[in-house]
Amino acid sequence: MRTDMARTRPRFLGIDFDAATYGEVADRLAHLALRETFTFVVTPNVDHVLMLNPTSTADKTLAFQQAYSAAEMRLCDSRILQRLARFHDVRLDVITGSDLTRFLFENGRLDGQKVAIIGGDEDMVPELHERFPTVEIVQHRPPMGVLGNTQAVEEIIRYIAQERAHYVMLAIGAPQSEIIAHRCLLAGKSVGVGLCIGASIEFLLGRKSRAPHWMQRLGLEWAFRLASEPRRLWRRYLVSGPRIFRLSYQWRAR
Repeated sequence: MRTDMARTRPRFLGIDFDAATYGEVADRLAHLALRETFTFVVTPNVDHVLMLNPTSTADKTLAFQQAYSAAEMRLCDSRILQRLARFHDVRLDVITGSDLTRFLFENGRLDGQKVAIIGGDEDMVPELHERFPTVEIVQHRPPMGVLGNTQAVEEIIRYIAQERAHYVMLAIGAPQSEIIAHRCLLAGKSVGVGLCIGASIEFLLGRKSRAPHWMQRLGLEWAFRLASEPRRLWRRYLVSGPRIFRLSYQWRAR
């Protein structure tokens, strides 16, 4: 299956995306989860693409780019990216991190497996245990802004190595999740597969609401999220976000 997915990887905005269905991705993850080496998966969205193509150079950007290059799979997490790619004659399959996390939990793909969650609050694991009692779940809660705390980063890497979970779900935001997953890979002491999932578990538990399906199909989920959290997201969607159109034009010109 790895060969098939690699053979059909479309390239857009400098990223080689994996073309697959949720079931195919879950099958691939099940294989990776049993390996004695650590791998990880990233879910590119507009925000990630903009961070990968900054207006000024930063060390964090380089680390983020290196993490993306080292990822086992890159799954398109944005219908806006999908529509932009289609305009440039590139076909992308949308596999959102939120829907993939829900698919794994609700379709029994994690039954009997050990899942380590990095991030979240103290109530998250009890809530998950109540809904999914057949999944073994452990948790490590690092401090905020962990990427700037060398000791806290090392604690995450040690925790992932010692727990030897089948699935590691990093819920500490981008680019922290991706960079730390890459460092786990480089350390060479962990097993299983890492998923950079953002707020996926909060959506799964109903703490945050997803946009209605009709808004998702039209690529308007960003508008729903902006209306839900305007103070936190207005700059991302109204100031930084539109730069994606210029990037796509420049990519086509090259």
